[in-house]
Amino acid sequence: MSDPGTAAWHRALKHTPSDGLSEDTAQTPGMHRMEAISGRLTGSRKIWMGTNRVAPGMSSADHHHGEAETGIYVVSGQPVFVFLEDGAERRIEASPGDFVYVPPYVPHREENPSPDEEAVVVLARSTQEGIVVNLPSLRAEVPELDRLVAELLVGGEMGDR
Repeated sequence: MSDPGTAAWHRALKHTPSDGLSEDTAQTPGMHRMEAISGRLTGSRKIWMGTNRVAPGMSSADHHHGEAETGIYVVSGQPVFVFLEDGAERRIEASPGDFVYVPPYVPHREENPSPDEEAVVVLARSTQEGIVVNLPSLRAEVPELDRLVAELLVGGEMGDR
């Protein structure tokens, strides 16, 4: 038995087996997300984790993840992450073992150019629930992103990233 002063250090770990992932999470056309760790499933407070699958030859709809920072780990396949940089489409071609960082509010999409291999990634987000805002295009107005960029420029945090 722990004393009240150390009770927070003695909380139980939570396990989500691979067959226990939940489809009850925000979705984007063209991909299939499964939730593994969230406030709802495990009581997490500051992270959300799950998997995402894009079938061969498919592309997701354009979307962003609100205030959440997203880390992506490529498990299998050759996913391509598409976003705008200086008004032009930029493509990151990823391979198994690669990591991709998606900043808050940045519109993007995932593509799987392979004709026969599914692209599978593990997602980690800085919010306890999976935020997904589906968009009509990468060029859709995202006022929150404009405000965030302005704040970062004023604070001198943009630098060369």
